[in-house]
Amino acid sequence: MRYLALIAVLLLQASARSVVVEEPVPQYFRYQRSVVPAGPGANCAVIDASTFAHAAASLKDLRLYPQTAGAHDIPYAITLSEPDQPDTEPARVINLGQRGGAFVFDLAMPARPYTDVVLDLAGRDFIATAVVTGANSPGATDEARLGEFTLFDLTSQHLSRNTALALEESSFAYLHIELAVSPAPGAAPARFTPQMVLGASVPPSREAQSLFTLAAETTSIKQRGRQTVATFTLPERVPVERVSFVLAPDFHTNFSRDVTIADRAAGTQASAGETISGNILRVQMTQAGREIRQQRLSVPATLGSNLQSAAQVEAIVENGDDRPLPIRSVRLEMRERRLCFDAVSVAPLTLFYGDPALSVPQYDYARTLSLGGRIQVARVGVEQQNPVYSARPDTRLATERHPELVWIVFLAVICILAVIALRSTRHIPR
Repeated sequence: MRYLALIAVLLLQASARSVVVEEPVPQYFRYQRSVVPAGPGANCAVIDASTFAHAAASLKDLRLYPQTAGAHDIPYAITLSEPDQPDTEPARVINLGQRGGAFVFDLAMPARPYTDVVLDLAGRDFIATAVVTGANSPGATDEARLGEFTLFDLTSQHLSRNTALALEESSFAYLHIELAVSPAPGAAPARFTPQMVLGASVPPSREAQSLFTLAAETTSIKQRGRQTVATFTLPERVPVERVSFVLAPDFHTNFSRDVTIADRAAGTQASAGETISGNILRVQMTQAGREIRQQRLSVPATLGSNLQSAAQVEAIVENGDDRPLPIRSVRLEMRERRLCFDAVSVAPLTLFYGDPALSVPQYDYARTLSLGGRIQVARVGVEQQNPVYSARPDTRLATERHPELVWIVFLAVICILAVIALRSTRHIPR
């Protein structure tokens, strides 16, 4: 009986999962593609959507090898495109007043390069002209003229609002602004005062903003009642952070349409997913002798249901009573991810992936990589099946491969112990 109890204990210990660190072997990778450095030194290659779909989660199985038999893998780091400046910062309004028919004020700018400056203006149904000059001290006589910009609010015309100054990249410490405001054509008469200038904000410069690359695209656009709908089936693990709309090049009509991005894990009900709202618009017109130009054809949309399973995604444009927009295609886009490494020559390398048994590599290169210097763009070939692929042998214990065996044997031991106990009771005196 003691021996049977010992067997049961040993079986339970054997069922404990063993930790095995698998080593990368080229023949165990299902996919491969060539990577050709642009030259010796630091190189970066853009990672496309198919790599995310076929690699293991978090790209943990990516390995880069020279095309030399027996060579060791090359250290790399994966970078994510993101603004290299802080998020939107405020600009302080000073010296606010009125001169003639214009409002005048200065903006104390953040100590970094900037392009767009968004004014926070109260009121609606107006058209304004902003003349902007830059200087390194308020009231300086050596100001540099940065341009004249048309700002507007056309709410009553069911169009958009734009109060952004689209500058060339600048780094002046102060901006001086003369703002002439008048009611929009067709709007009720209104009186505007300098107090309509509430503040200003400064987003990251255009040169410092995130880069995006294509994750999926469809030209199959359908009408569903008053909605224009584009549908995607997105492979698992492919990230999406923006949805963009491509219109027919000969379409020049003004519009403003609400957009909904709906996604759900494949095979689930629509109610189990998530929805993201946004707006796309175009305003190109001349009012009160001023040209108005604004266009926004993309919606920020970070999708969550497509991380560990395939996803169904719908991009829905609400047309209301207007004619549908001539949408040529809809694009799901992700922030650009790059694989960066040091090359000793321009000899082609091979990127392998598709072995989920591997863990994330730990390279010192990822801790020391600096993108401040000259980074060359490596060329990435098309994805191919690994011609020498073979499945990785299952090195797990038999109890790990077939855990039900542990319970079968364990129950059998319990039954044997019970039988022995019953027989033993027959020999016990009453």
